Amino acid sequence: MVVKKTQQRLGFKTGEYVVYPAHGVGMIVSIEEQEIAGLTLELFVINFEQDKLTLRVPVAKIKSVGMRKLAEDDLVTQALHTVTGRARVKRTMWSRRAQEYEAKINSGDLIFISEVVRDLYRSDDQPEQSYSERQLFEQAMDRMSREISVVNRLTLTESVQLIEKNLAKSPRRTKSDASDSDTEEAAA
Repeated sequence: MVVKKTQQRLGFKTGEYVVYPAHGVGMIVSIEEQEIAGLTLELFVINFEQDKLTLRVPVAKIKSVGMRKLAEDDLVTQALHTVTGRARVKRTMWSRRAQEYEAKINSGDLIFISEVVRDLYRSDDQPEQSYSERQLFEQAMDRMSREISVVNRLTLTESVQLIEKNLAKSPRRTKSDASDSDTEEAAA
């Protein structure tokens, strides 16, 4: 049994975009009550258009799952500034770094996600990424661009272009960096 309830709960309201850490940006389409196993639960119904996914999250679990409102403009500016910095790649095994990147992406924190985008970005004149690096980069880029597109009211393409424009400002995006890497790969 589904009963439509309210338009607002815990500062979140229907029609509002939110960030759900494990899935990215979604819209609250309704707040409803459902009876599940004899208990009545109040649920946020969140639609993730890009994934063709509808998620029902108990209102009581919002804090523990880390659902949050969209980033403010200054946080978006900070995230875009983050991607212009020098990549910080730890000298640990790839599997360990991959776990850390995955954790950052799934944290839902825009700054952490922008760090992953910065660290895994490869310009055209740099060596090819491995499949798993590319997957993580694309996942982070997708999360970051979707949030920025909603906050700045841009299309997804415009948002990606904005991020790429900022990535190009990074100090490490030079031809000599790529040729150094090519030399290392040839020696390996």
